[in-house]
Amino acid sequence: MNELKINDIKDLVIIPDYSFFIYTFLLIIATLAAIIILFLIVKKFLNRKKTAYELAIINLKNIDLENSKTASYLITKYAKEILNDDRSKKLYYELLESLENYKYKKEVSKFDKKTLEQFRRFMDSLDV
Repeated sequence: MNELKINDIKDLVIIPDYSFFIYTFLLIIATLAAIIILFLIVKKFLNRKKTAYELAIINLKNIDLENSKTASYLITKYAKEILNDDRSKKLYYELLESLENYKYKKEVSKFDKKTLEQFRRFMDSLDV
């Protein structure tokens, strides 16, 4: 029985396994895609344009009240863009009446305390 020759059993063969490299490659690609998508989302939110409402509020806050004629025109222009409720409309029309004294004239005086107080009240009424 020792002389029995078996031909159908072969030696072990090493099979190349690339699954670890494929997994690593796919993981790197997925990470890069996630970083790019996150970057685009953050960029979109950080670089969004300001609305007309936000620009009007910024411009109203930065008006130079020393030059009463120019300031009265600018207040009229920007305040009209941000009217959103009845209270702010009422305050705007009161302010508009007092600003009429500083428009349409060649020489105007500085704002009086009443007009400045009305402007501050109007600015406080806004939802900023």
